[in-house]
Amino acid sequence: MLSLKKIAVTGGLASGKSTVCQMLKELGAYVVSADLIVHELLSPDSTVGKQVIQQFGSDLVTDGRINRKKLADIVFSNPDQLRALEKILHPAVFEEIKKKYREVNDQNQYALFVAEIPLLYEAHAEQDYDAVLTVSAPLEQCEKRFIEKDNHTEKEFKLRMGSQINPQEKVKKAHYVIENNSTISELKNQVIKIYSLLTST
Repeated sequence: MLSLKKIAVTGGLASGKSTVCQMLKELGAYVVSADLIVHELLSPDSTVGKQVIQQFGSDLVTDGRINRKKLADIVFSNPDQLRALEKILHPAVFEEIKKKYREVNDQNQYALFVAEIPLLYEAHAEQDYDAVLTVSAPLEQCEKRFIEKDNHTEKEFKLRMGSQINPQEKVKKAHYVIENNSTISELKNQVIKIYSLLTST
């Protein structure tokens, strides 16, 4: 059986990665999201959840759930704490993605396997993928989108961006780049072109 091509989608904060992944899904790709996996892993009863509570304190738990906002406030203002969190999360997230890939590859019904991984390069995981697609957007547009979503602040945007590799570096390292700086239909046209390239080679 042919192995399914593995594509990683990355980019800066609020650059439009999820929108691009949704379009790829509509075209026939199987899509998995690192952020959604983190959401699932951060249950107070899970192995990962217990490690996080042990590292950052039991006051993280609100109404039986790990409060992600509290956790973000701690780690994005302290690089050592952020590294400690990543040390817990990254291996678990990448293991889940590998597990999903094995399942999907066995099903033999998708044209591509796509993993949306914001911190792909930061985690040095790019070598696990056949190709990397970076979504790029103007910084002020990303900031506006991030602030409007979930009532974030400008300070939170700057702290989070400061903890990541510069988006332009991600563009330079990528095999494919999508510029999200125009209309949704223009974005879709770029996604269709890249999808065709990825499924025909």
